[in-house]
Amino acid sequence: MTELLFLQDAYQREHRCLVTAHTPEGGLVLERSIFYPTGGGQPGDSGTIHWQSGQLKVATTVKGHDGAVVLLAAEPGCLPPVGAEVFQDLDWDRRYRMMQMHTALHLLSVVIPLPVTGGAVGSEKGRLDFDMPDAPPEKAVLQSDLNALIVRDLPVTDSWISDQQLLDNPQLIKTMSVKPPVGAGQVRLVQIGEEQARIDLQPCGGTHVARTGEIMPLLVAKIEKKGRQNRRVTLRFTG
Repeated sequence: MTELLFLQDAYQREHRCLVTAHTPEGGLVLERSIFYPTGGGQPGDSGTIHWQSGQLKVATTVKGHDGAVVLLAAEPGCLPPVGAEVFQDLDWDRRYRMMQMHTALHLLSVVIPLPVTGGAVGSEKGRLDFDMPDAPPEKAVLQSDLNALIVRDLPVTDSWISDQQLLDNPQLIKTMSVKPPVGAGQVRLVQIGEEQARIDLQPCGGTHVARTGEIMPLLVAKIEKKGRQNRRVTLRFTG
């Protein structure tokens, strides 16, 4: 099992650790990872791994067996040997934009308080699909509401509850298509705002900014009808 450092500190950009395994597909498994693996609509991280006699460009990161995080090379090549010390160097610019967009999609689920049927996070744009039979407010209204939440500079924090507590509180789950990861005994909750100013609380295993004020101004790029009851809302950064 890989220790998930990105859950402890999403802002950590570099880290030294040991190689614990190679996968049959040519992936690299480390004892600890600052690289986020693809999941929950968020793509895996990229970056570079350095060791004494070489370096490896990481194209993406995925989940492996038994809790392993697997780094996949951009091109076939030599891997650092098992037991070697390596230096993880995250593609921070890409990750940080993912953190901003992922948090922005949480805000979108606040201004459109309807069940979420799908979603995708990107470094330039993101989207949520909603169970929305009727037309939503105009794009300009949604955009104004989203950017107002950014300006409020609300704190984004996390906490943990048990699997059973989540089962006892199903209203916390907004997503219909992506179920929270259960089975490990604990589920991570992400909260936006605090106490009386809390605007959102939901299970999520992704990476987020520490405050909504870090999110770049948003543009509601498109609202599309996707079936009888589904509508897709796409966001882009204006900068």
